Formats: sequence, structure tokens, C-alpha cells
Amino acid sequence: MRHPIPAALAIVAVTMSTAACASPAQPQPSHPAIEHVHGIESSPSGDDILVATHRGLYRLADGRLDGPIGGHDFDAMGFTVADGTMFASGHPGPSTPPELGAPDLGIIRSDDGGGSWAPVSLSGEADFHVLTAGPDGALVGIATRAPELLTSRDAGLSWASTEAPPAVDLVATEQRLFAATEQGLQSSADGGQTFTLLDGVPLLYSIDALSSGALVGVDTDGEVRQETAGDGWKRVGSVVGVASAFSVVAGDRLLLADDRGIVELTEDGAVVLAPAG
Repeated sequence: MRHPIPAALAIVAVTMSTAACASPAQPQPSHPAIEHVHGIESSPSGDDILVATHRGLYRLADGRLDGPIGGHDFDAMGFTVADGTMFASGHPGPSTPPELGAPDLGIIRSDDGGGSWAPVSLSGEADFHVLTAGPDGALVGIATRAPELLTSRDAGLSWASTEAPPAVDLVATEQRLFAATEQGLQSSADGGQTFTLLDGVPLLYSIDALSSGALVGVDTDGEVRQETAGDGWKRVGSVVGVASAFSVVAGDRLLLADDRGIVELTEDGAVVLAPAG
């Protein structure tokens, strides 16, 4: 996420930028080197993992990264999947067709797994650095043009705006919308109209939700914490460096991108699915 980050999380942003841009000398990986991971999602089919990067979307399957998918090299700052459709936002790359938008992509969509993309709305006007989809298919995000919360219930064609606390990440569950902010985790039960600060929650800079609705996220101490029914937030893993992306994918798998590469957190420890290039 390369959007403005509140002061209390500034140290996280600086570390993320340093980790993302560092290029230590090492042997070439057996897969394409990827730059600046912004997001990780399940593919629409649920069979593969999609990695949104500075140079397009990559597919992770059978321990190998392939991409950019379809040859599309746009900077996928925001990326999510809703009802089998892929939605992205960000900036055009060197070979991005001008009809997708410049200098900002607005919202674009793909219905064929990333083979082709089409503009949806806000073309040339907005760059979403926070973009997620709720269980009902609604899109929710924050664009860099203003700190307002934007919600679409028609697949990105139109957007309603409400005031929201400055958030570095969002996640929508069946009942609520959650925002990770400088003050802490905030919750909305009315679709983002109002938010309430939650007590007793670690200071999180990246959040997602399990299929049960329980939250899980990365805190500013580099620990991955999971919400539990009676024992607060238990530790389920840790980050090496800083997590530039964190997500719960199909089957409640916990995936993140840090200094190691693309990593899955399991009960038996961390498994590197694709090492950093």
C-alpha cells in the first residue's frame, strides 16, 4: 500500500519502502522477479493465487510465479476479486492501452482471469490504494484524491462517498466494515456511515477476515494476530521485515509478502511459496 500513512504508522511506511526497493545481490530466481507487491488474492476460480505488483498481476501455482498475466504491466495499487470478476486500480505501465486511463486507471475490470481489461469508472481521475470487496459483492475503497470512503454496489459503475477515518486498510465481513487507522481498529455497522474505535485491539496496519468472520492482521510490532472468542488476539505468526501485503485466501490460508517473498503462515510455521527475487 503506497498511500499516505498516518503519523503513528509512518515508521512502517518507511520500512516498507526500503524493503520494497532494496535489491540485494543474489542468484537469479527460477521465476520472474516481481516488484512492490501490493496485494494477494485468490483467483476467481479459487485454484490459484494472484499477486498484484508494481508491474502487473502474477499467478502463483505449483510453487511458481508466472506473469504478468496477459502481458499487462499496469501498477496494480488496488486489487480485489468480487463475484468472479477481478477489479484493479493504480497507474498505467509502459504498454498499458491509453483507454484504460491515465495518469490514474480509476477502476478497471477483467472477466477472463486477467487476459483482458476494460475501464469501468473514474478513468484518469482516481487511484485506489485501498480496495476490497464485501461478501455481498460491494466494492469499498479509498482513493488518493480524497480521504473519503467510497462504496459501489453496481460493480464499480457508480460510487457513494462518506466521511471515514484515515485508513491504511479495510475489510468487510457479513455484519461490519473494519478500518485499520492510526488510532486503532475502527468498526462500522452501517456500511461506513459511522465508525467506532474498538478497545483492546493491537495496532494493525493490514487486516483481513477468516471465513468465520474473525479478524486477523499484522500489527506494528511485526506480529500476525488473530481475533479469538475469549482469549483476545493470539499470535499466529510473524513478519520478516514488513508485510507489504497480507490476505486470507481460499480455505482460510494466511498469506503475506515480506522480505522472504510470498509466505504462507501455517500451524507448523512459515512456508515460503515464492522467494523474493
